[in-house]
Amino acid sequence: MNINILEKVVQDYIDANLNADVNQIALAKSPFENVSSAELAGQIAAKKKSEKKLPTWFKHKEIYYPTALSIEQTSSEITAEYKSKLAIGNRLIDLTGGFGVDSFYFSKNVNAVTHCEINSDLSKIANHNATILTVKNIEFKSVDGIEFLKHTDSIFDTIYVDPARRAEKGKVFMLKDCTPDVVSNLDLLLSKGRRIIIKTAPLLDITAGLNELQNVSEIHIVSVKNECKEILWVIEPDSKSDVKIVALTLNDKQKHFSFLKSETEVYSEFTNSIDEDHYLYEPDASLLKSGAFDLIGLRYNLKKLHPQTQLFVSSQLNEEFPGRIFKISKVYSTGDLKKLKDLAGNVIVRNYPAKPEELVKKYKIKPSKENFLLFSKIGNHENIVIKAEIIQYY
Repeated sequence: MNINILEKVVQDYIDANLNADVNQIALAKSPFENVSSAELAGQIAAKKKSEKKLPTWFKHKEIYYPTALSIEQTSSEITAEYKSKLAIGNRLIDLTGGFGVDSFYFSKNVNAVTHCEINSDLSKIANHNATILTVKNIEFKSVDGIEFLKHTDSIFDTIYVDPARRAEKGKVFMLKDCTPDVVSNLDLLLSKGRRIIIKTAPLLDITAGLNELQNVSEIHIVSVKNECKEILWVIEPDSKSDVKIVALTLNDKQKHFSFLKSETEVYSEFTNSIDEDHYLYEPDASLLKSGAFDLIGLRYNLKKLHPQTQLFVSSQLNEEFPGRIFKISKVYSTGDLKKLKDLAGNVIVRNYPAKPEELVKKYKIKPSKENFLLFSKIGNHENIVIKAEIIQYY
């Protein structure tokens, strides 16, 4: 950590060059004796990435940034704020503190937070930024969080861990291959905490995660603008009950769909025809990740298009639905399309034997902002094309 970066003249330079080409800055001669061109480029790139993801950090002066990659890997403020509400009690330890975004939000909901970070430079950065943000209830320790937990006599109300998802051979898809290995250390975690919260990448399969972990009480699947961002596994020592699953959308309006895992053993009603002026529902990414494919239809009183198509229809509009909603204007057979001219719409393919680009070329479909052409199947396995206007994005 180069404290010369915090000098006002350097900070002013960084702010003045947020939209500059960082590659050119890195190659040019630095205007400052004690700050290199590479450091300037790194601060500018990382701060620029924080503008929308970490607005609290971005708007404060004298914030010190780590590498741009660290900013990419950290939680966004919107997801960190949500997960902070899952903490219980007064004492929390963040075993993989990193840049400190999660610890910052946890500190708003618990009395004392211990931030562990094995990278000493990153630990110093997080500590400095907490001072700038006037946070006083976080203790920073430059240690391996698991090793610290092994040797402390303290018991924590909440233990939070975000295992690194990168390995020598690339991304990994099982918890036991992440760092730290929470699977091998689960007994340790359960002995030191009343509640454990594990953050994983959305690539992790729910069933695979449940096979690796024990005592899971809740699973929270978090998405923003129809992109699944993270999965939060809540583990409690005495939990042996049915797992609660929450699919959550964090947009302008927060929506959630919660159920017990045992409730997924239901069957949807399928439709063999679709009426014009009805509504087409496409579940949010978090719902699809949850695996509640048929329960969605049951809860919202929707009919499913096809067993292998996660699209639903209804004569009623329900804006509480987490996902996209379309107003159907026309339903075509594929034969009908050959007779039509001046087709326009965004092409969506769901369980249909062709790719979008092939269909655009074949039927000479022009792009459109609000109108969509959805190629799919219905319950009797007939191929159909639905012309619709989008009326809800999230």
